[in-house]
Amino acid sequence: MAKGEAAQGRQGPPPGAVRRAEALRREIEYHNWRYYVLDSPVISDAEYDALMRELQELEARWPELRTPDSPTQRVGAPPREDMGEVRHRIPMLSLDNAFTEEEVRDFDRRLRSLLGLEVARYVCEPKFDGASVSLRYEEGILVLAGTRGDGYRGEDVTPNARTIGTVPLRLQGRGWPRVLEVRGEVVIRKEDFRRLNEERLERGESPFANPRNAAAGSLRQLDPAVTASRPLSFFAWGLGEVSEPFARYRHEVMRRLRQWGFAVSAYIEVAEGVEACLRYYRRMLEIRDQAPFEMDGVVYKLDDMALSERAGYTARAPRWAVAHKFPAEEATTVVEDIFPSVGRTGVITPVAILRPVEVGGVTVSRASLHNQDEVERKDVRIGDTVIVRRAGEVIPEIVAVVEEKRPQGARRWHMPKRCPVCGAEVVRLEGEAAHRCMGGLYCPAQRKGAIRHFASRRAMDIQGLGQKLVDQLVGQGLVETPADLYCLRKEDLVGLERMAEKSAQNLLDALERSKSTTLARFLYALGIPHVGEATAQTLAEHFGTLERIMEASLEGLQQVPDIGPVVAQAIHRFFRQRHNREVIRRLLEAGVHWPSPRRRGGALEGKTFVLTGALEGMTREEAKRRIEALGGRVTESVSRRTDYVVVGRDPGSKLERARALGVPTLDERAFLRLLEGSG
Repeated sequence: MAKGEAAQGRQGPPPGAVRRAEALRREIEYHNWRYYVLDSPVISDAEYDALMRELQELEARWPELRTPDSPTQRVGAPPREDMGEVRHRIPMLSLDNAFTEEEVRDFDRRLRSLLGLEVARYVCEPKFDGASVSLRYEEGILVLAGTRGDGYRGEDVTPNARTIGTVPLRLQGRGWPRVLEVRGEVVIRKEDFRRLNEERLERGESPFANPRNAAAGSLRQLDPAVTASRPLSFFAWGLGEVSEPFARYRHEVMRRLRQWGFAVSAYIEVAEGVEACLRYYRRMLEIRDQAPFEMDGVVYKLDDMALSERAGYTARAPRWAVAHKFPAEEATTVVEDIFPSVGRTGVITPVAILRPVEVGGVTVSRASLHNQDEVERKDVRIGDTVIVRRAGEVIPEIVAVVEEKRPQGARRWHMPKRCPVCGAEVVRLEGEAAHRCMGGLYCPAQRKGAIRHFASRRAMDIQGLGQKLVDQLVGQGLVETPADLYCLRKEDLVGLERMAEKSAQNLLDALERSKSTTLARFLYALGIPHVGEATAQTLAEHFGTLERIMEASLEGLQQVPDIGPVVAQAIHRFFRQRHNREVIRRLLEAGVHWPSPRRRGGALEGKTFVLTGALEGMTREEAKRRIEALGGRVTESVSRRTDYVVVGRDPGSKLERARALGVPTLDERAFLRLLEGSG
């Protein structure tokens, strides 16, 4: 029996193992291509790791299954053909992964046994979830930047890397070697990622699925100007080729890199022994969501670099380092429904209702689908099985649909034609990705945002009406629309948090002052989509009265200078909403008023003013309001077409510009005389 088993062992792996290894290689290479080349993965990190571990186990059991091009023997995918190539003289190898504390202890045991150590000292650092880059410096000057690629060949991204603020173009200090290759990660801060996606949605572009995709895609742009427009950061984590050694220990290397101008993680620590490493892991896992960057684990590296060289490398990874992965932040679940969520600005976002699933230690039951285009691009249907990703504080997102598991009868979803909250018309303006509820002044979902905007400094300028007070007024049912602000009584306000009699009276006085405004400010305060201060001023000057603007046809609005079809459509639809017109009527009945936006024939007709410095008797906003009420115009910059520069206390460079161009200047006393003489 033993002889038969031995003979069977010499026959090599069974056909099933051969076929499975081939299938795994093809599948992993496909996912490498999706991940590294397209920046568009279709499986979760945990599922990818499981495929790789299965292939590693097959190759360990039957070494003859290991081929030269096996994914276990290299990293990533070849570079894109449309970018130059960088060859790494020292390969940029990946790291072996550990998923449990026992696997970390096994790694430590093997390493200590190999080197004859009782206790190993490690450098512990976060494992950033970004795009790996190698930066080559010669004589202190950045000469080359390359992506990891397949570990041996990457893409030349030098022009793009130069646009990243945390990449030194010239090394600081002194003592750096003649040739220094610094390796690290290009990442995007969570807050920057949130803003980046908001901006893309406003421009009608598809949002990035996660910060890693955003960083990788931004770094590998053919146009460096696109890279420069993205909020990228570079963090150094190691070395490649170095002409002469400058430190024995890794923690010394990181200290020197910081001195030479590189950003280095503030979370790096030195740990004596494996148990100290595990304590570090637990601390980092606790602060994972609060950290400014995405990280998907921690890395332990032997601190002594001479000992690291003795330990050596496998074909794929160093023996002296390991990545201890955090629990997966992606999981598979089912879309049970999709509903339209109305945001504070009226944008309607499709939200997927998910079968609850644990992702990264948190139960997830909802995920954003951003807009109708995203629903269609990802082809998400009610009943689909999907991959969900949760990254820190970022709203969970559906990464991809598992089409093989789509049930018969899976239903497509479409944006409703009426707002589910207030019943107003839902419109997608030409050139926009988002659908909007047009009931901006009365829709309960937009209530707080509409009131805060109405009261803002450049709108009605209601001093003292901040976010917390708006929250209280709305929360207690005292205010539903901006018109309700002018119905508030002192007894309504006294008793609110931080609202005594004096502060209540101050707010009532501010409300009374705000009633005297300009048509342009009033239009801006209404919060009409796409109508900013400049557009509001243009409308006021062109039409002259609110009534003419409200009754203007779509064609008439498009004839106004600088107002195109999209803005005209937004204005026209806003004033067609019956409830919006009702709120405007109530505001006018409450006493909100303004003079003619441009007094024809007045002394300030056609005059352009620039304000600089602080005025004693009025705020800059009040000065602007008075100039506009008398037919004048206020601009931000001084030019030869400027008629007057009004100079207050501590004026800036605008005064110097006015003197250089010979533009007349007015101190506050002369300015007041001009206003009084023009009244």
